[in-house]
Amino acid sequence: MKTNRRDFFQTMGAGVAGFGLAATLPLASCAVPAAKTDNDEDEQVLFIGDDIAIADTVYGKVRGFILRGITQFRGIPYGADTGGKNRFMPPQKPESWDNVRPAVWWGNSAPQIMDNRYGNAYSSFVDHWNYDDVSEDCLKLNVWTPAIDDKKRPVMVWLHGGGYTNGNGIEQDGYMGENLSRKGDIVFVSINHRLGPIGFTDLSGVGGEKYMHSGNVGALDMVAALEWVNENIANFGGDPGNVAIMGQSGGGAKVCVLSAMPKAAGLIHRAVPLSGSSTSAMDQEMSRKLGEYVLEEAGLKPSEIDKLQDIPWKEYILIANRASQKLRQDIGNADSRRFGFAPVADGINIPKGTFFSDGNGVSSDVPMLICSTFHEWGMARTMPEMENITADEAKEMLKNRAGFRGGLGDNAAAVYDAYAQAFPDAKPIEVMTLVSSNRKGVVETATAKSNQKAPVYVAWFGWEPPLFDNRMRAFHCLDICFWFYNTDLMLTHTGGGARPRKLSEKMSDALLQFMRNGDPNGGSLPQWPAFTVENGETMILNDVCEVKNDPDREGREMI
Repeated sequence: MKTNRRDFFQTMGAGVAGFGLAATLPLASCAVPAAKTDNDEDEQVLFIGDDIAIADTVYGKVRGFILRGITQFRGIPYGADTGGKNRFMPPQKPESWDNVRPAVWWGNSAPQIMDNRYGNAYSSFVDHWNYDDVSEDCLKLNVWTPAIDDKKRPVMVWLHGGGYTNGNGIEQDGYMGENLSRKGDIVFVSINHRLGPIGFTDLSGVGGEKYMHSGNVGALDMVAALEWVNENIANFGGDPGNVAIMGQSGGGAKVCVLSAMPKAAGLIHRAVPLSGSSTSAMDQEMSRKLGEYVLEEAGLKPSEIDKLQDIPWKEYILIANRASQKLRQDIGNADSRRFGFAPVADGINIPKGTFFSDGNGVSSDVPMLICSTFHEWGMARTMPEMENITADEAKEMLKNRAGFRGGLGDNAAAVYDAYAQAFPDAKPIEVMTLVSSNRKGVVETATAKSNQKAPVYVAWFGWEPPLFDNRMRAFHCLDICFWFYNTDLMLTHTGGGARPRKLSEKMSDALLQFMRNGDPNGGSLPQWPAFTVENGETMILNDVCEVKNDPDREGREMI
């Protein structure tokens, strides 16, 4: 069997294209309607008006709407416009307003390259992406709440995926907070923040004190959103003393970064990274070198650095991306993960070294729940010929590419054999995908976090949808809608129906329990022990859920 390598690698990329790129219909719901009788009458489900869904913020009143009993607010500003003089600067407070501000539509997505965003028809179908206006006036958030009262419900703050480069708070239908808010009587918040070169260009080495925070302004935006939650969420029926942060892919890494930031201390009470985690930020020597390349690519001297604030945002991103490419070429074969536009370990906003290494440090009392999927790096969805590859062909492919990282080289065969032994029923395409989707980062993060007193829980999601002739498998992004009770809304991920809904019931129950008290136990899942380095306790999430002790340890440790 012959497989075109170029098509193979492109398909691998398409299989993880949901790093946060997704979409929604504005009033969609995954709520399952009750069976109707001939005597039933449909009742009104959407309410909006002069005296409906009005809440106070410290900056002024906002007006939302009520949909199916859940009050929604969209596009509430938590920071000022980040363009012009505010570019590369820490977030500023939004200006107050006198009239009631309409909060009925999503805020702008952060600046990002949107060209050909919908170019892959299958990815657009599966992830059902939602993108609209893009601008530097992007510091906006959305709120779902059961009621505007003083009940003090647990709060979820969702951090979108897309690495640190793409995405927005509502890019997938599965991100919607209506159903979890209703089911668990919680307040759900999602946010947009600065991304890519706009949010993470470290100019401190060439711009001096004025630009000392420039490498981390995107992360500081997220802290500002948490500060807004702390100051305002009680007016939306939420408890500022019980805030969980949760994110997937790049959003999972953001959860870890925020949990390590001193400025976020006391603003976070639970942490849930999915399919993406981090135990350190970028080395500042490398981030500053990239800042030098950006200035040079823009044709500016250090004395002219302020002119970077005047360049149109798309033009600036393209300049910065060219600078990054040149630096990568100059470095040669160095690990590309060492640099890029991402949070920087500046020792001020983000600590140097390994996160969570101080047993009594930042977030030491914050429990963590980490999850990844069996097949993060999907590769056969639109390539049926991949289903019939042999073990030898799989080993050969793994030499050159293994998931998000480079290939395994001469170690590919040994790693493949170790995974095949651990998963004897898996065929070659499945073994190769398991290797490419290995849990190395998950276990590293759980191990680091276990140094602190708060418990950490680990899950591994293996449920596979009956779509694309069963070739989707447990792909990157799939578990999000299960946690948020949205399996009947994110149909292009699950197919809908009772089977995914049953697992979603269990997973959303566990998440709600974790939000309430830092322990996922008490619902319908089996007893879920905290992770230990010795045993690697892992909850397997599938049609049948069970706890296993570090099921992929032998193969993973060979990578």
